[in-house]
Amino acid sequence: MVLKGLASIFYLSYLFNALPDLVVAADQWQDLFDGKTLNGWVQKGGKAKYWVEDGAIVGQTVLDTENSFLCTQRDFNDFVLEFEFKVDPRLNSGVQIRSRCLDQPSEVQWQGRTIKIPAGRVHGYQVEIDPDVPRGRMWTAGIYDEARRGWLFPADGEQGTEGKAFSAKGMKIFRPEQWNHVRVEAIGHRIRTWLNGTPCADIEDSMTTFGFVALQVHSIGKDQSKLGAQVRWRNIRLMEVKEPGQVPNSLTLAEIKEGWRLLWDGVSTKGWRSARSPGFPQKGWVIEDGVLKVLETGGGESVSGGDIITVERYSNFELLVDFMLTPGANSGIKYLVQPNLDPVTGTGARAQTGSAIGLEYQLLDDQLHPDAKLGRDGNRTLGSLYDLLPASTSKQPKPIGQWNTARIVVNGNHVEHWLNGQKILEYDRASEGFRQAVSLSKFRNIPGFGTWTDGHILLQDHGNQVHFRNIKIRPL
Repeated sequence: MVLKGLASIFYLSYLFNALPDLVVAADQWQDLFDGKTLNGWVQKGGKAKYWVEDGAIVGQTVLDTENSFLCTQRDFNDFVLEFEFKVDPRLNSGVQIRSRCLDQPSEVQWQGRTIKIPAGRVHGYQVEIDPDVPRGRMWTAGIYDEARRGWLFPADGEQGTEGKAFSAKGMKIFRPEQWNHVRVEAIGHRIRTWLNGTPCADIEDSMTTFGFVALQVHSIGKDQSKLGAQVRWRNIRLMEVKEPGQVPNSLTLAEIKEGWRLLWDGVSTKGWRSARSPGFPQKGWVIEDGVLKVLETGGGESVSGGDIITVERYSNFELLVDFMLTPGANSGIKYLVQPNLDPVTGTGARAQTGSAIGLEYQLLDDQLHPDAKLGRDGNRTLGSLYDLLPASTSKQPKPIGQWNTARIVVNGNHVEHWLNGQKILEYDRASEGFRQAVSLSKFRNIPGFGTWTDGHILLQDHGNQVHFRNIKIRPL
């Protein structure tokens, strides 16, 4: 088994009263700060002081300088960002997202007016650190448009309904002179924030779609009373979201409430093992960039790493699996798998090697793989109950090389196969039609085939490269 990619992995679990809509689970986090140095960061704007101390980045005010920003050296588009901060009560600060700093003057048009931005001026969205107790304004995790339009949320001022309500919320959730946790989701045109687990800002805005992340130390002008005030940041991490609106290998809050569980965490082999032994295969499978891949080994059935199955057994459930086929690929998603049974050949005879026994949602390139033309009535094509019942010919798979979503529902004897939101097969395991199909299949010599009360979930190694992700189950 080969593990590739980022090793900074956590399972995120909020212990607060409110949860974000997206709960990230062990997938592709990257640390923007290594805890020791300012590698990967560059200062722009003013001359405030930045250094590393006790695993945190420290920003400190100086007199007579403009707003200062410690900026990442690369830009980000759609992402989830998390960080912790602790701030001196005298100081205003913030974290820029999707921000820019241009060598030449620029301008933007907004609501019929032109906003001019000087050369060298950091501008863009800022997630505010704004604990202004003397003014009664607690707008931390609000969104300010630095050097352009000003406050985007709250947008009606300190005396407005939104502004007052946001300050009242801030008084309850902000922790003065302690570490606070902020989460930001900037996905598509939507930007949302949470402070210590409580939802705060939620806006739609399209003025900037990409840019750097930056840590601000606000200008204090000539105010000697604020000289030396500090703000600290730590545990700064970011997950890029390549498909807007989706964080791979994660559950939404709605899914959690509905009882969904992740069957694969996106980074490890936890919860899975070989169908032939207690451990995970040492070859034939890799994990890379949040994708579980079975490798190309010539098309043989379970001759390399072999099938993998869940450690747990399941009876009644709804299963979701994203899969992507490569040209000519053959694989399968099996359910109610019985690894103690011997595999069989194409004629139904006992085999020395082969795939574990279970009911199979067929994964196949119907255009290039010869298996599509074997069996009966197309019962070996994509989405079919392999070698038993064919999927609907009206199915609409995505092209080879793109992600598809398989959905399998097992509720007692009733079973459904879905593809990309369309039901393509439905059958009853206790029906005469099912028994007849078994009698005509390669599984006819297996007593009670397909009538088991529970079993494992399986991803098949058929010697072709196939990709899997977003593997979720909901017990019924």
